[in-house]
Amino acid sequence: MEEFEMSHFSTLRTKITDAEILKNSLQDLGIIVKTDSNVRGHNGQHIHSDIVAVLEGEYDLGWSLNSDGSYDLVADLWGVAKKHNQTELINSINQKYAINKTLMEVKQRNLGKANINLVLHR
Repeated sequence: MEEFEMSHFSTLRTKITDAEILKNSLQDLGIIVKTDSNVRGHNGQHIHSDIVAVLEGEYDLGWSLNSDGSYDLVADLWGVAKKHNQTELINSINQKYAINKTLMEVKQRNLGKANINLVLHR
């Protein structure tokens, strides 16, 4: 992941491309999700993001859409680390996203096969 600095906020490149799966994954982990909202950071600073994971404490995680369709993770990582193990938190989000994305793809493929079988058997 590449990292860029903005005040106390860091921006990390991710491979996340599906907003709905990301939101569902966050909710599966018991995290409150906001869309088109602000990510809270150090000393009341905030930055706008497309998807925000509202964390316990004074800091959040956000994801901002890139022109290539992927999302960057935006956060005051120092602040997040004050209350959370940021590596475990981000890894659990990425793992849940990967599982949910895979399940969605399998479901879509199986539905596609079912639809083809219906057409062929008519």
